[in-house]
Amino acid sequence: MSDGEIRVDVDGAVATLLIDNPGKRNALTAAMWTAVPKHLESLAADDAVKVLVVAGAGGTFSAGADLGDAATIAAAGEDSVAVHAEIALAAFPKPTIARIDGFCVGGGCQLAVACDLRFAAEDSRFGITPAKLGIVYPRSTTRRLAALVGPARAKLLLFTGDLIDARTAERIGLVDTVAPGAELAALVRDTAATIAARSQYSVRSAKAIIDGWDGPVRHDPAEVAEGIAAFRDRRQPRWPSG
Repeated sequence: MSDGEIRVDVDGAVATLLIDNPGKRNALTAAMWTAVPKHLESLAADDAVKVLVVAGAGGTFSAGADLGDAATIAAAGEDSVAVHAEIALAAFPKPTIARIDGFCVGGGCQLAVACDLRFAAEDSRFGITPAKLGIVYPRSTTRRLAALVGPARAKLLLFTGDLIDARTAERIGLVDTVAPGAELAALVRDTAATIAARSQYSVRSAKAIIDGWDGPVRHDPAEVAEGIAAFRDRRQPRWPSG
């Protein structure tokens, strides 16, 4: 599809949100950005889906916003389709993993940073490039980056716009795990399967607390009872939460 698209594939408990515009290194058009929150809303409502993987087609995560739409997106500022997509991904109630191959630049990095976890191929490259285009990143995007890598590292990435390799990204906290490219898909698949097998009540509560929810913490007695019973019986739990 020449204009690119966001595709969704569901395999059991794991859904993949695929950025598919390989002719432009998976650059995101305005229509693609707009599609992201709509897909996320459907996946959030699908009880069968426990984990979301965000990935790019054709060996590249995303080279960022399509330059044909970049000026319009930038002019919209905090109300842009890119910011809406990023915020929707960050607010997604289920665990999210970015599976990063190739280039993860600009708007691509914006989406990756909005995920809970980032797994990268060892030959991937990262860059946050608004200073090369005269664009000011939105507050939510900039602050989320700074919370992840620290203020000084965020400033260096934003001030220079230079690309960094996967090992540097891992060292500064931009990614969590680096693996050989041939092993990345299996590693992400296995991690997603492990998370999907855990108590979803526990997993989603942990995500909400870490992301800033400050309400009362309550255990689900049925989840606790099943977890203890399964441990004693040396079997896989049958979680009430699914």
